[in-house]
Amino acid sequence: MRIVFMGTPEFSVPALKALVEAGHDVVGVVTQPDKSKGRGKEIQMPPVKEQALEYGIPVYQPVKARDPEFVKVLADLAPDTMVVAAFGQILPKSILDIPKYGCICIHASLLPKYRGAAPIQYAVIHGEKESGITTMLMAEGIDTGDMLDQEAVSLDSKETGGSLHDKLSQVGAALILKTLKKLEDQTAVRTPQDDSNSNYVGMIKKSMGDIDWSMEAVSIERLIRGLNPWPSAYTVWNGKTIKIWDAEVVDKEYEGPCGQVVETGKDCLVVKTGKGGLSIKELQMQGKKRMDIGAFLRGYPIVEGTVFERSV
Repeated sequence: MRIVFMGTPEFSVPALKALVEAGHDVVGVVTQPDKSKGRGKEIQMPPVKEQALEYGIPVYQPVKARDPEFVKVLADLAPDTMVVAAFGQILPKSILDIPKYGCICIHASLLPKYRGAAPIQYAVIHGEKESGITTMLMAEGIDTGDMLDQEAVSLDSKETGGSLHDKLSQVGAALILKTLKKLEDQTAVRTPQDDSNSNYVGMIKKSMGDIDWSMEAVSIERLIRGLNPWPSAYTVWNGKTIKIWDAEVVDKEYEGPCGQVVETGKDCLVVKTGKGGLSIKELQMQGKKRMDIGAFLRGYPIVEGTVFERSV
């Protein structure tokens, strides 16, 4: 097939690779503009652009894909289909109508559940047992189009946003090839979504990681995993931010305020929550490297009665 690929982050790269290596004619890659990053404000290319350049595929980086001038550029490429994977812009009808087979989205959830920008993180945060990939014929609404294929993935008990991201990016790369073959063979089945079962999840914000210790320990532990590696869950001790990377739920009730350290030991730090305790296993002091709890406590002794605070 003659394909225009639209994607931006690392999640999208395996799908682009799969299309090229399967022999599809990727005539153009559309991605977000380069951005400055870090203290040095060094300009960085999106991962998809880097991969496209390796393949020698023309790259387009419109500030707004919906601009009529760019819509004409896409139309002139005359794609059979456009494959969209975490591109980062909403596509108007003028673009959706260009390809013969329509625009196919690789979406990182089992639609109609978790429409929107952050389905991977929320699957972990909400304690889902499974997630997956849906290939979908795009419509004008946000993730509302007819479904074409789905593949489920089980979540491990210690699944993080990062580990699920990596699993689903590979699943999406394989599934899009199956979907495109069905479209070519005219065997694809369109299944409308049941809007009554949908959930919309917005973008992840850094402030979401500010741990509210009045929440149940189970919910905090899921939050820690869901926001790993970005933006991470964190708390404040002695005016400094501590990122928490790994923790386990303690099924026991404690006296005292939420956020108070209620058990300590050589390799033990338990914090009281709204329900149960949270045993912290790996953390990171502001400006320092990640450490397991034993190493951390040797450098930063924390006594029982210490209270962790929120940043605001």
